[in-house]
Amino acid sequence: MKLSVCTRKGLFVVERAGDWRIASRHFIGQPVTAALVDPTGSTWLAALRLGHFGVKLWRSVDGGAHWEEVAAPAYGPRPDDASDDPHPWNVDQIWALDGVHPRAPGRVWAGTIPGGLFRSDDLGASWSLNQPLWHEPRRRLWFGGGYDHPGIHSICVSPADPDDIVVGVSCGGSWRTRDAGASWVVATGMQASYMPPERQDDPAIQDPHRIVRCAGAPHVLWSQHHNGIFRSDDGGSLWRRISGAQPSDFGFAVAVHPGDPERAWFVPLASDQQRVPVDARVTVSTTGDGGRSWRSAGAGLPAADAYHLVYRHGLAISGDGRWLAMASMTGSLWMSDDGGSRWTLFSADLPSVYAVGFIA
Repeated sequence: MKLSVCTRKGLFVVERAGDWRIASRHFIGQPVTAALVDPTGSTWLAALRLGHFGVKLWRSVDGGAHWEEVAAPAYGPRPDDASDDPHPWNVDQIWALDGVHPRAPGRVWAGTIPGGLFRSDDLGASWSLNQPLWHEPRRRLWFGGGYDHPGIHSICVSPADPDDIVVGVSCGGSWRTRDAGASWVVATGMQASYMPPERQDDPAIQDPHRIVRCAGAPHVLWSQHHNGIFRSDDGGSLWRRISGAQPSDFGFAVAVHPGDPERAWFVPLASDQQRVPVDARVTVSTTGDGGRSWRSAGAGLPAADAYHLVYRHGLAISGDGRWLAMASMTGSLWMSDDGGSRWTLFSADLPSVYAVGFIA
């Protein structure tokens, strides 16, 4: 079993061979914002954000042994009739890579800042902007959360149907397509207390920090929202708030068990204004019954004077549901093989971790 770890200073591949160890290192010293490995383990994609050098995309077709640069998603020139668009027409960051499906083997999706969704049908060699979502009139209501401009950070392709996709936008809500992006519908049910009262239910300005889908029950999705925890039981069209998570329901990361939609994990932070663990103690909140009850676990995690931030893609679960991996923006990586009750520190010396993902 392997784990990809995208960091501010490279892509690390961690492998379990008895104990966990770093098996390989790629793009050392360069920010890797997202990575994707196809189910066969042969084709890898890595997205780099290189400041004034721009966004770069690299591909390996031999399991990471050799890499070649391929075309990165790009918008093209801004047309004259888009002069009033409040968002730039250039890719600042590839925030998400997802979508390889047995029934659409070459198709990959990329979510970007400032809010464009791109599609590749040749495993990342070329890209096209999804025009229906980009030209959706309500996209102009989107705005940045932690970044200056909105971004697509979650791409949830249904295991049952590669054309059924839910994307999460900060701050632009949750959107669903059932025809591979030909048309989109914004989901309802989320609430945003950071907006004026008359706009708090507006679905097109919501800030879902992260959305994940249960592989074994694709109609169930979970979201860590800026204003709490939400769940959808109809494939991402309608969301309802889940209460009771302790010590807080604010955070960024969420994972759902691949075979049990009732089991989900979150990493609580004190609040929007204090993005540190509650009482400076790192814990993981979990439910095993769909949010009706909660428990907080932290054995093996820093219990005092700890200020780790686990970001949107910093929590992952293995395909068999056995392992959880959690990594922080301060460079710590923990592993759990018992559903998050106990954690083992793998390293406290990594660069800032943007994303972790298990490789089959």
